[in-house]
Amino acid sequence: MSFKNRVALITGGSQGIGEAVGVALASQGCAVAVASSGSLEKAKAVADRLGNGARGYAADVRVPTQVNSLAADVKRDMGKIDILVNCAGVFFPTPIGETAPEDFDRMVDINLKGTWNSISAVTPYMKAQRYGKIVNIASVCGVMGFGSFAAYCATKAAIIMMTKTLVFELAPHNININAIGPGNTATPINEYIRSDSAYKGVLAEIVASTPSGKAYSDASEIASIALFLASDASRAMHGSFILADEGYSAGADFSAEA
Repeated sequence: MSFKNRVALITGGSQGIGEAVGVALASQGCAVAVASSGSLEKAKAVADRLGNGARGYAADVRVPTQVNSLAADVKRDMGKIDILVNCAGVFFPTPIGETAPEDFDRMVDINLKGTWNSISAVTPYMKAQRYGKIVNIASVCGVMGFGSFAAYCATKAAIIMMTKTLVFELAPHNININAIGPGNTATPINEYIRSDSAYKGVLAEIVASTPSGKAYSDASEIASIALFLASDASRAMHGSFILADEGYSAGADFSAEA
């Protein structure tokens, strides 16, 4: 999987899975545009660590004009955009009857619209060069319910279907679009659960529900899958969804009681 002379744009690239994807791509010779929604300094710091011509940018994925400007800036600065990895997202509970409209909107605007905006921004460049790889980060929660997180589950399910449906518009232009569904993955967003003794019971429940026995995948393991989908080795894959959840969604195992 050679990425020499390839340019990748990663939204949500300054931490978590996005940062891990950047590390994986840069290690294989890819020039990476690290995009952060909140901090240009943080994005630049990650880019400096990646090396290989990486650059940092900031754009709010909720705002189409900002995302369009981001794509234009990357094209101007780095020459092209071969790969887009959509990692920008938020995760918080939205219990029915208790969730403020602005919180619901924030979830939809970042997770779903942000993914849509980013794809819309890069597609003209990819069509013009007749080449592109788009990798969307969905979630295991796009294929199973997670109590009190209905809005999050809905946005991730929508990303899976968006990925599948956009194939009809993108595949004829030699653009591959696919998605990954991570399960529990060790990132800054859940560090408190993994490290705070107050959540010891929650962690134990996650382990008990995970067939592999590994409560949290490493972000680098999800990045390895993204690396494959961003490579020419995945040429035949269009609209695919790869579940990487340590078996979490497989269901209950009653064999011990049998």
